[in-house]
This record gives sequence, structure tokens and C-alpha cells, in this order.
Amino acid sequence: MFPVARAAQSLVARGIQHTAVRQAHRKHQPTFHDKYGAMVLLGGATMFTAVWGYVFTQLKIEWGFSPVGRITPK
Repeated sequence: MFPVARAAQSLVARGIQHTAVRQAHRKHQPTFHDKYGAMVLLGGATMFTAVWGYVFTQLKIEWGFSPVGRITPK
């Protein structure tokens, strides 16, 4: 390996090691996504299912193969 490439590689490796050590010593505080991520995802999935469930069951739309002139609300 060329001396310049070896020096560049060691600098990059040293920088990565330094960053890893610095992050390992820092206390991890939960973010909004850590605290509420699953709840927000489940709430969104519930709303999605409820809205489309209403659309498919209550709006009485006649669904045809071609939407041009065939989808007519009653």
C-alpha cells in the first residue's frame, strides 16, 4: 500500500474510532420517536383502517372496472 494511502486510511480509521468512543460515553436520552413512535404508528394505522373501512362500507359507491363515468355516488 502506498504511504499516502496508508496515512489517509489510518486518519479515517482514527476519526471513526474517536467518534465511536465519544458516542459510547454519552448518555442516551430517549427522543420523541423512542417514546411515542409505536403509538403514533398504531394510531395512524387505526385511522387509515377506520377511514377506508367507512369509505368501502358506507358511501354506497358503485365500483366498475373503468372509472370513467362509472363511479357515481348515490
